Amino acid sequence: MLPATFKLCAAISYRHLRNMTSLRRQAAVTISQELSKLACRRMGPSTWIHQVRRRSSLLSSRLEEKPLSEMEMSYIKQGEEALQKSLSILGDQDGWKTETVVDNGDQVLSKVLPDVGKVFRLEVVVDQPLDAVYSELVDNMEQMGDWNPNVKEIKILQKIGKDTVITHEKAAATPGNIVGPRDFVSVRCSKRRGSTCVLAGMSTKYGAMPEQEGFIRAENGPTCMILRPLPGRPSQTKLIWLLSIDLKGWLPKTIINQVLSQTQVDFANHLRERLAR
Repeated sequence: MLPATFKLCAAISYRHLRNMTSLRRQAAVTISQELSKLACRRMGPSTWIHQVRRRSSLLSSRLEEKPLSEMEMSYIKQGEEALQKSLSILGDQDGWKTETVVDNGDQVLSKVLPDVGKVFRLEVVVDQPLDAVYSELVDNMEQMGDWNPNVKEIKILQKIGKDTVITHEKAAATPGNIVGPRDFVSVRCSKRRGSTCVLAGMSTKYGAMPEQEGFIRAENGPTCMILRPLPGRPSQTKLIWLLSIDLKGWLPKTIINQVLSQTQVDFANHLRERLAR
């Protein structure tokens, strides 16, 4: 029986049979049953049988996972593209000009890119460990409207895999309604590599969230935040935020530049207050 089972496994390696989930699952179950019979023999299972049984069990569990659709894979790809492009922008140190410097050391820089437009770069130090900052910005993302007055609401529309989400964000109107209500639909991905965390995103299309009445659908991206422990001070976190937004509508560039740079400064202050509580 065991040789026949391995022939079945060889058969499902062909491309036209590879997507037959039920056939793959049956092969995994059958191997497990046959190896269990071998284990009952007087010689006992050998090392290779143990290894194959373990791999068979892992295969069975993986077959239970829901495969990603082509659309979901495209969202993951968009998130990766936003991350790579953001890191490329931040990695180029030339051409940055100072927009704002605050007494506590917070600063906003900017530069104009031919294919993106004007981008803003916030650099701050937060007196909280990286895990606390990461948890607030990623795990508690939907609560941002509770502590950041510039955000009216953030809602996760769909989770894709471990690192990617589709979100709908409603931005609050600015004081005096200089910039009216905007909303965004974005794909976001989060990556942790050692002591560095990168949160990246960009605007995307999502059929289940069409344009909303009373809001102008703006676009962002590529954007990202980089979190790192301050060298020699693990209780503090260095945060760099690359912001790139097209607010749409008829707005003078001077107003846009002032609003976006101030939005970043305000964000840092509100985040500190949130973490302190």
